[in-house]
Amino acid sequence: MSNNYNGGWEPVTRLGRKVQEGEIDTMEDALNSGLPLKEPEVVDQLLPGLEDEVLDINMVQRMTDSGRRVKFRCVVAIGNRDGFVGYAEGRDDQVGAAIQKAIDIAKLNMINVSRGCGSWECGCGRPHTVALRSTGKAGSVEVELRPAPRGLGLAGGETVRNVLELAGIEDAWTRSSGNTRTTVNFAKATFNALRNTAEARVPERAFEKREVIE
Repeated sequence: MSNNYNGGWEPVTRLGRKVQEGEIDTMEDALNSGLPLKEPEVVDQLLPGLEDEVLDINMVQRMTDSGRRVKFRCVVAIGNRDGFVGYAEGRDDQVGAAIQKAIDIAKLNMINVSRGCGSWECGCGRPHTVALRSTGKAGSVEVELRPAPRGLGLAGGETVRNVLELAGIEDAWTRSSGNTRTTVNFAKATFNALRNTAEARVPERAFEKREVIE
């Protein structure tokens, strides 16, 4: 569990103060407020059931004037398995510190995934898959997510499945290309595809508003 919310937290941002005072009490409202998310404690308070998954741990080296310096790079995805997911990379001299750093950064990258029943083969109306087809890219890797009927499961590689499960996606067709052995880019491309579903909410709201006006 990645939740380490401390009751003695003193917010330093406007969003943090609104959350602590109860003006904003859901993660969706926090993301839609237009205020930047800069404190991990905001996510700890609004999403207390977060889970984390370490996707990759790699040792990186860099030459400095004092010699060769070794650090660990950790790739982490977090989510509540109900529409909210985050992704980040963290680097530190120790593995544990790198993982915790990645978790804290992932909280600041939290998105609200647009889920639904977007498959023409299924009409259950439950939010079990992505609401629309979307594509994400990172480096040479490109990942496409397509709505799937209920019961299919997640048709994709292990990295894709880990990220989608944390986002609360139960069924999805996936297609990937590029150097998918690079876990960092594979996971980031999947996250970017989910981010594109979240950004696709804007035209839906505009369409609903236009219907009301007409």
